[in-house]
Amino acid sequence: MSEHGHGAGHGHGAGGHSGHAHGMAADADRRWLAIALTLITVFMAAEVVVGIVASSLALISDAAHMLTDAVSIVLALVAMRLAARPARGGFTYGLKRAEILSAQANGLTLLLLGVWLAYEAVRRLITPPEVQGGLMLVTALAGIAVNVAATWCISRANRASLNVEGAYQHILNDLFAFIGTAIAALIVVLTGFARADAIATLVVVALMAKAGYGLLRDSGRIFLEAAPADVDPDLLGDTLVGRPAVIEVHDLHVWEITSGQPALSAHVLVDPDGDCHAVRRDLEALLRRDYGITHTTLQVDHVAESMLQVTRPGERTEGPGHCEEPHGPAHRDEPHPH
Repeated sequence: MSEHGHGAGHGHGAGGHSGHAHGMAADADRRWLAIALTLITVFMAAEVVVGIVASSLALISDAAHMLTDAVSIVLALVAMRLAARPARGGFTYGLKRAEILSAQANGLTLLLLGVWLAYEAVRRLITPPEVQGGLMLVTALAGIAVNVAATWCISRANRASLNVEGAYQHILNDLFAFIGTAIAALIVVLTGFARADAIATLVVVALMAKAGYGLLRDSGRIFLEAAPADVDPDLLGDTLVGRPAVIEVHDLHVWEITSGQPALSAHVLVDPDGDCHAVRRDLEALLRRDYGITHTTLQVDHVAESMLQVTRPGERTEGPGHCEEPHGPAHRDEPHPH
């Protein structure tokens, strides 16, 4: 017999969440993001003016970075709205991956902005302009205060979402930028060393590159439907095949619908005397408890008699119940290649 088992649908962890609770959490996330957006937008406008007057690349770069901060938060808010829409029509998962698109856009803008700032910083290292260190220092200190408040606001949202994490990384890097700018401004005031402005910018560029690469890597894994970073599919398959009555697990796929929402499907062959329904429930409980995977699709069949004959480790005998073109290794309770 064949049994397709579905776990707790679109739950968000081992314990799951009710739809109402999730809706309240999403509303809270949007509120915190909106507060951070307001703080950043107001300060950014003032910083552009001061940066031009003080002739400070660090301040102008901070303002440009704050512009990307604002855009990242707007993208996050739009993506959250889209992701909240129910599945319908051809979008059987809804628009949940809109949040991953937002995270990828945030990572890309961090890298592109970093390239531009690196170019400008090198140019100013070669030919440093006159910098008004006092005005630069006051503005940087004010920027630190604003960014601490904005960072705290976004940290209150659900950072398990790559979408929110992307906005958070933008704000956090901006905070580091202002700290670097304040240090550079203090050096300019005390020593007159104008190149400190450009050096501070290069330090921030390095931080932006690290954060941007991380966002692109993590969002890329989800788009390519790789297994969650904390799940080893081979070890997971070996764990499943070690359960009572399970003879083989193949066509095992584990991926993320969106950040924090893993899903799994597999073809499970059980002993001819085994209870397919009981095995499915046991595997679903294990996946939910030990891996936090609540969206599961398990095809459970009795193993064909021909499969029970003695074979060499790793050798597969074709017969009823096998997929004609299996994907990945077959996990059996014996040594097998990974």
